[in-house]
Amino acid sequence: MELLLVRHALALPPEGEGEEADHLRPLAPRGVRRFRKVVRGLRGLGVKLDRILTSPKRRALETAELLADLLQGETRVTPLLAAPPSEALLAEIPHQGRVALVGHEPYLSTLLAWLLLGDFMGASAREPLGARFPLKKGGVAWLEGNPVPGGMVLKALLPPKVFRL
Repeated sequence: MELLLVRHALALPPEGEGEEADHLRPLAPRGVRRFRKVVRGLRGLGVKLDRILTSPKRRALETAELLADLLQGETRVTPLLAAPPSEALLAEIPHQGRVALVGHEPYLSTLLAWLLLGDFMGASAREPLGARFPLKKGGVAWLEGNPVPGGMVLKALLPPKVFRL
């Protein structure tokens, strides 16, 4: 199976303080324009998605909506994409087809390290391994294999700028 980890596109700053203000942040107009180029670039690479799993935060939902142009199946919202990676999240990922996960940092980078390396903490345990795989807003990590710790291989790490060139 193939898995695309997609960080939400550029969002507006929160209006107000607290978790609810952060949860309701929409994409910035510039973020929408730039992410449409990402979608166009993925389409040019022949990407078609069987399923999208997305965080319930507004900026992720809006990013998933733009990504839905490549979708042949369903979109499902899971709060597990707005939290640190867990076995429960891995259990929600289908083990076949091409699936996109739309979420947030630092969780996506941590998930990426876990899926590639089987762990997300380095030997020193001072620096999370996810810090070595930063995903820019609107960036995509493209993996292939079995979505279990250490079961995937990185096909591409695509910053959004690649699609704007």
